[in-house]
Amino acid sequence: MDTPVRPTTQVQSALNSTAQVENTDIYGALFLPLRIIPANGGAVLHFLRRDSPLLPDFAGGFGEIYFSEVEAGAVKAWKRHRLQTQLFAVPGGRAKIVLYDGRADSPTAGNRLERVLGRPDHYGLLRIPCGVWYGFAALGRHPALICNCADIPHDPAEGERLPPDDPAIPYDWQNSAGRF
Repeated sequence: MDTPVRPTTQVQSALNSTAQVENTDIYGALFLPLRIIPANGGAVLHFLRRDSPLLPDFAGGFGEIYFSEVEAGAVKAWKRHRLQTQLFAVPGGRAKIVLYDGRADSPTAGNRLERVLGRPDHYGLLRIPCGVWYGFAALGRHPALICNCADIPHDPAEGERLPPDDPAIPYDWQNSAGRF
């Protein structure tokens, strides 16, 4: 699927820098480039600030932040949450994140999004809305580390899983791995 250029929304942060929130081909899925600040001994990587346009609504409480490692050559797919919204960033390695909109009532039902996340040129925050299937794979010969901020704590009964090759989702992980 070709991804057309999508409109962006400018957001002014407290640091007086302008970030671009990018819409995607999946309704409710957004991407925000994040800052990488060079520093002696290693970079400082932004993830989430209270003035972030993608900050979850924690009115009902804080969910959780956790890390998921995906080994080189491995695919972790498919999963979706009925109640949980997630924010993904890849501070270590590079990963291909694939979203599939299986929501029957969505204006983008049936759309797919492929996005590379990681350093140095694709560091950012990807918002995955409720009801959207997602999966990911490490790119290259090293593992990728995915940081996930969820708006509710993990509940195994709230999510669903499918195997990577399930025919309900039109995506071939084996034949798409070398495209990036």
